Amino acid sequence: MIEQIEKVAIKSRAPILLNGPTGAGKSFLARRILELKQARHQFSGAFVEVNCATLRGDTAMSTLFGHVKGAFTGARESREGLLRSANGGMLFLDEIGELGADEQAMLLKAIEEKTFYPFGSDRQVSSDFQLIAGTVRDLRQLVAEGKFREDLYARINLWTFTLPGLRQRQEDIEPNLDYEVERHASLTGDSVRFNTEARRAWLAFATSPQATWRGNFRELSASVTRMATFATSGRITLDVVEDEINRLRYNWQESRPSALTALLGAEAENIDLFDRMQLEHVIAICRQAKSLSAAGRQLFDVSRQGKASVNDADRLRKYLARFGLTWEAVQDQHSSS
Repeated sequence: MIEQIEKVAIKSRAPILLNGPTGAGKSFLARRILELKQARHQFSGAFVEVNCATLRGDTAMSTLFGHVKGAFTGARESREGLLRSANGGMLFLDEIGELGADEQAMLLKAIEEKTFYPFGSDRQVSSDFQLIAGTVRDLRQLVAEGKFREDLYARINLWTFTLPGLRQRQEDIEPNLDYEVERHASLTGDSVRFNTEARRAWLAFATSPQATWRGNFRELSASVTRMATFATSGRITLDVVEDEINRLRYNWQESRPSALTALLGAEAENIDLFDRMQLEHVIAICRQAKSLSAAGRQLFDVSRQGKASVNDADRLRKYLARFGLTWEAVQDQHSSS
């Protein structure tokens, strides 16, 4: 896929749409596309990046398209806007699905005609840039819901690439480890290297099923930064790596859904807090017990005393059924987690 993107980057100036989870490397890839074009003298302008999720109201219009003095309360000076700043270069609009309807309409005009009106102005300005758009959302669904313009989607959907998360791109882990080590050195001036054993241990964990990489490349970068910071005399040792592995394990364990949420999904939110807390405790005991009967005996230890006949397993099965659960489901989910 990367080879396809690079080929498109060299041969086309049409908009490119990058889909993928947060931290999957959309911004990095957009910069890589610019570097390829600059190396072939196709671009001379700047790389301009903005996260559209941070833009709201008049601020969105002003930030993207600029404004004239007095366009709105507080507009004491004119502003060029990011689209004009990207003239001759590249504009990367991350989270493009968060743009409002007015901004979408103006962006469509700017892409198609290379001209637009700054906020509050009756004179058009021009800007010739290549658009790279990023999103974690399904723009097709937003179009169906009337939240994203169909004509704008058609315009930016000529070249669409989906970036999987880091967990699905294990072949990228080692080269990005090297990249982040070099990047740390360039940013801090401190050169660091892994001991052979330490590097092997980190890569073994990073590519194992235990490594969820929920934050994708951003989380990998943070991991390298921590290890480089704790490096002694410029060497990342096995002790440093083991501490980092424990830290990552803890972070990922904490971010897992509760046992009840894992079993019931969104339906867990429809259970009263009192029942939810009790049910979570019951599930925990069920997962520790060797059998349904053993769990029942522990849970009904007090009430079963003095009864001539007891069926703890049946009581527990009926209790779980009240919430749409079975003993088998509780055990299956536990063994797969």
